[in-house]
Amino acid sequence: MFYLRVRDDFSAAHYLRGYKGKCESLHGHNWKVELEAVFDRLDEVGLAIDYKDLKRILRDVIAKFDHTELNRLDYFLVKNPTTENIAQIIYTEAKNRLADYGAKRVAVTIWESEDSCCKYEEDA
Repeated sequence: MFYLRVRDDFSAAHYLRGYKGKCESLHGHNWKVELEAVFDRLDEVGLAIDYKDLKRILRDVIAKFDHTELNRLDYFLVKNPTTENIAQIIYTEAKNRLADYGAKRVAVTIWESEDSCCKYEEDA
């Protein structure tokens, strides 16, 4: 199996409804996002996927979050824009796009700070 990873980042503000503490107030993060895709074969050139394609997919998926107030996005009108929920959205969209490339598994890790992150993946 071939495990390929790329990283990108976005900046956004959010607040957590129903949370008792500082995070219930509007605040921002510089989220770092890692996309991992697993492949079981290579193409005729010897690539599982071109890194530029993998980077483009991640960049396209996270573009809608960059420099926004996440709570105003449709998905977060009901759900809280937690790191966990953001990771799940990125995962779902990236997995759908990577299906055309033959990815066998996808995982997303997102850091909201230097020492706090969430990894999301689903069972194969």
